Amino acid sequence: MKVELRLGGLISLNGRDIALGQTLALLEAVARERSVRGAAEGLGLSYRSAWGRMAALEEAIGRPVVVKTKGHGTVLTELGEALRESLASTVKQFERSLAREERSLEQRLAALVSSPPRRLAIAASHDPLLLDALKARSDVEIAVMGSEAALERLLASQADVAGCHFGPSADDDMPEPLRDPRVVAHPAFMREQGLIVARGNPLGLCSIADLAPSKARFINRQRGSGTRTWFDRMLAAKRLSPKDIVGYGVEEFTHHAVAAVVASGAADAGFGVRAAAEAFGLSFVPLGRETYYLVHRKDFSSPVLDEILAELRARSPEGASSILARS
Repeated sequence: MKVELRLGGLISLNGRDIALGQTLALLEAVARERSVRGAAEGLGLSYRSAWGRMAALEEAIGRPVVVKTKGHGTVLTELGEALRESLASTVKQFERSLAREERSLEQRLAALVSSPPRRLAIAASHDPLLLDALKARSDVEIAVMGSEAALERLLASQADVAGCHFGPSADDDMPEPLRDPRVVAHPAFMREQGLIVARGNPLGLCSIADLAPSKARFINRQRGSGTRTWFDRMLAAKRLSPKDIVGYGVEEFTHHAVAAVVASGAADAGFGVRAAAEAFGLSFVPLGRETYYLVHRKDFSSPVLDEILAELRARSPEGASSILARS
């Protein structure tokens, strides 16, 4: 079998292009739901579209990936399960490798030209307030990613600063991932997260417990993001299963992307920050407040970072004094 990885998250199997992320999501959904129909509903796809993708995959491989079993629904074949595990491993390694190669490429290109003074490299979870504060700065370069990936990049010396959040902490304690003795975490600003819904909240959603009974089509954040981690904790606290949420497996990578999907009518709700809902003229159901942190290694200091922290704290709805009280 001829296999080739292509740009854009595509994998070529015997000359047929298969979307890596979509295929993995479909296989995982079938394994979880034991039904192509259930998998389709969970991913926000039509039954016909899901079967079409599965048929295209089986045609490319030349062997069955799923099989219907009496009394057990549709399950992955032994090959299908092995394929799912292989794709999951590939996606994880691909993301890590891509992050390393991006930084390496930046360094090589900088060495080829006469470059200006080195800019502060920030790897950060998406936030509108942060991006707005940095957009006019020429002394900063920012890469947007999940909170976990941002911390990994910082600890791998591929960034100077990581921007991250992990939802509310009990008694305002520092979140567990930021207790690493190698780093210093600075509270930068407070923000509110909740359900982003259509204007007027037509489904009357008041909490995540309303998502399942209302059959609201949900748009999720990607795995590894602080917002996704918080949402999953809330589901567990309510004893809700991801399979109870229509569209749980459909992901976007920023708060604005989630709001855009809701605004388009393709989803009824998403979990994100108030600022994203307001930017698209949508309604917002607040569910909690959290601290957004800027983190650096203990042996690092920068006047640029000090300036950014001061500006973010000044812009925070809570004000600088409230943020500094958490330091």
